[in-house]
Amino acid sequence: MEQTIPRYELRKLQSDFPAVTIKSSEDACDFIKQFYGDDMDIFESSFVLLLNRANTTIGYAKISQGGLTGTVVDPRLVAKYAVESLAVSIILAHNHPSGNLKPSTQDIDLTRKVKEGLKLLDIEVFDHIILTSAGHYSLLENGLM
Repeated sequence: MEQTIPRYELRKLQSDFPAVTIKSSEDACDFIKQFYGDDMDIFESSFVLLLNRANTTIGYAKISQGGLTGTVVDPRLVAKYAVESLAVSIILAHNHPSGNLKPSTQDIDLTRKVKEGLKLLDIEVFDHIILTSAGHYSLLENGLM
């Protein structure tokens, strides 16, 4: 009995995704907030913003959605989207419905884990941003990356 093996091709996906150049955490925050809609203060959700070599957006993916106080991010899913999109760098983002901008130990550990994993693939983790309705916190700008 002959088994068929899936064939994979490398090709650029066409989309109407807006190409925006990200120059700062404020740019990233402004762009990422659109993905949350009215859920910013309800559910904790994580996204990955995918960038090309010029720090221009090429896509995004919702990695997880949790409850009021947390969500689980699998670094393998982050890597999957980064590789499939041919991203050169990424920005991790998640919200804190509580309004607390301080990163948790888990936030810092996840950033380190994803950064180390993607480094093997020559994909840079540019930043990890925590969002609330009132503002944002950049792990890069605060020396935690």
